[in-house]
Amino acid sequence: MEKSQILDEIRELNLSYLLLAQQMLREDKIAAMYRLGIDENVADILEKLSNSQLLKMAGSNMLLCRFRFDDSLIAEILTSHKQDRSLTQSHAAILMAGQPAESIS
Repeated sequence: MEKSQILDEIRELNLSYLLLAQQMLREDKIAAMYRLGIDENVADILEKLSNSQLLKMAGSNMLLCRFRFDDSLIAEILTSHKQDRSLTQSHAAILMAGQPAESIS
């Protein structure tokens, strides 16, 4: 994959993420903050972005979203097919809820 193609993919992913985040925040801010793993300061910023600001952010050469788990236990729980799917998703959600929300430093 060429570098320009990777940057195009990153821009597309960023735009999709930002649009989804705004939609989620406008529908149910508290649930969106939990699902996105962000604090109220970041939520307020994302919610207020204009279309031009959103496009400018999406054009960054780095991903604006990231995986919310850093350990193999959560990854294993999310990919496990041995147990009831709703039970494993609930277990993963409980573990991720214990992690601090992202904030702007």
